[in-house]
Amino acid sequence: MSTVAVRSAQLPPAVPITVRRFRQPKKNIPQTKVERDHILGTIRKYLETAKLVPPAPLDEMRYHAEKIVADNNFNPIYRDYIGVLLSNELWRETLATIPYEKRLLLMPKCLRVESKCPAPFDEFGLLCKQCGLCTIQDFQNEAEKLGYAVLVAEGSAIVMSLIQTGKIEAIVGISCLPVLERTFPYVEAAAIPAVAVPLLQDDCIDTTVDIDWVWDYIHLTSEDKTRRLNLNKLHEDVREWFTRESLDALLGKPHDRTEEIAREWLARAGNRWRPFLTVASYQALREDPEGPLSDDLKKAAIAVECFHKASLVHDDIEDNDAQRYGEATLHAEHGMPVALNVGDLLIGEGYRLLADSNVRADYRTAMLKIAAEGQRELCRGQGAELLWNNHPVALSSTQVLEIFRSKTAPAFEVALKIGAALSGRLDEVEEALHEYSEALGIAYQIHDDLDDLATTLPRTTLSPSAPASCWPSSASAARERSKTPWRGSGMASSRNLLTRPRSAPGQNPAPPMRRPCSCWRATRNRPYAAFKRGQRQPQGAPPSGDRQDLQRPGDQRLVPRVRGEECHDRGQGAGAVATPAPEPAPAA
Repeated sequence: MSTVAVRSAQLPPAVPITVRRFRQPKKNIPQTKVERDHILGTIRKYLETAKLVPPAPLDEMRYHAEKIVADNNFNPIYRDYIGVLLSNELWRETLATIPYEKRLLLMPKCLRVESKCPAPFDEFGLLCKQCGLCTIQDFQNEAEKLGYAVLVAEGSAIVMSLIQTGKIEAIVGISCLPVLERTFPYVEAAAIPAVAVPLLQDDCIDTTVDIDWVWDYIHLTSEDKTRRLNLNKLHEDVREWFTRESLDALLGKPHDRTEEIAREWLARAGNRWRPFLTVASYQALREDPEGPLSDDLKKAAIAVECFHKASLVHDDIEDNDAQRYGEATLHAEHGMPVALNVGDLLIGEGYRLLADSNVRADYRTAMLKIAAEGQRELCRGQGAELLWNNHPVALSSTQVLEIFRSKTAPAFEVALKIGAALSGRLDEVEEALHEYSEALGIAYQIHDDLDDLATTLPRTTLSPSAPASCWPSSASAARERSKTPWRGSGMASSRNLLTRPRSAPGQNPAPPMRRPCSCWRATRNRPYAAFKRGQRQPQGAPPSGDRQDLQRPGDQRLVPRVRGEECHDRGQGAGAVATPAPEPAPAA
């Protein structure tokens, strides 16, 4: 029996799945979501300096759209599309100041699945039956919950009638480019704030739209201070705090060689995501997010990075890694005793920076408690993994996720909560930050595993009778693998928790997997789980029999691929076929 004490992780409740149909966008619209997002980001950056004021005349909008196209080498065929997005962003701040109860969400009926839609029409438009076949239901329910008036109809007459009543002061719409071009003069004349997310097709049947853009505009409100933050600029500022000059200016010069090594390690390469989360959390919750960033905030962010860099020193020793950031690890450069001592020094430095903060005593106490609890939980997660190496057994998927949670989530939680504590609003968001950090920690580890798996795992050929290579394998195989010292390229040893696939009798055994495959049914080019999703059900209806959920009560197994589906992270030959899943147990 293993001595590892690992509790089974609780997977979050299933999130309702929004039906996403795919159709190729029309030629005058960028063909990929990545390209459309890039163009929207470029427009927002352009408006930071252009200083346009809505409502801008049509000729002026065309001029600026053409300038954006020319300056960024965009395809000229996208000019009208860029003009619509430009108009939307011009109205963004104004829309945010208008109460939800004074807004209209206007959607076209062509968003429905015409051949299957059961919804009838009345004199005002389509009456959604909540069948779940399209996105109309999701947009309508969310908007009405916020207080919007909602119409699923075409034509400007009914909209102008609503505007004339004085009850509607802003419009969030979805429409195709030809209709938007025809209605622009009306919106300009009425000078009413209006944003319209373009449909990706204009053939008036089974059309699609960028769902996240609609969601963003629906929820715009002036009460949300975080939407005004330039997070990219904020991240750049945080990274500047970790130059050697900035660290010495904030913390003072090192007193001896040990502090010098610690300071060099702290300044060495890194993305600084954790201190960035601290600052972003503080900025999102403070009363004046445009105000200057205090030295106390900077020192708190540096403390968070001290904890992180100390954990890396210890991780590199535990994993016997020789390189990090493309350079020698601290123990490879200075020896294990010095590295251990420097790691311990960084932990103490982090607590010192928090304790010396010139803030209210209760804020200081809260930050110290957060850091101590996070340190304890992180060590427990890492300890579970190290103990597993001593007594390897095959772990269930939820046990692997629990180790991921314990060893990765605490660092995110500490970073976010320290920022919230400094803002004085920790009590309001503590539970939300805890849940978010757990989900982020697990997702971060899985995504990191997938990246490494795609680049380091050798291709093999599996027996047709072998289980999917993403499943946990036997305890005996795990014990055999544990006899070989871990030699990695910086990968944490948690990736060793799931072992190699079994080979058929008479075949050469497959090379050891260097880490677990946590992708389940993900492919190399799709690094997220691609589970079979059935048709959405109406609200309150029982789950469909065609729906295959990730986890059922009492079911602690990875979802296997179906027969005939290739394992995309292993061999691609005829032998790389997964066995079918066993029949699911009847629901309790």
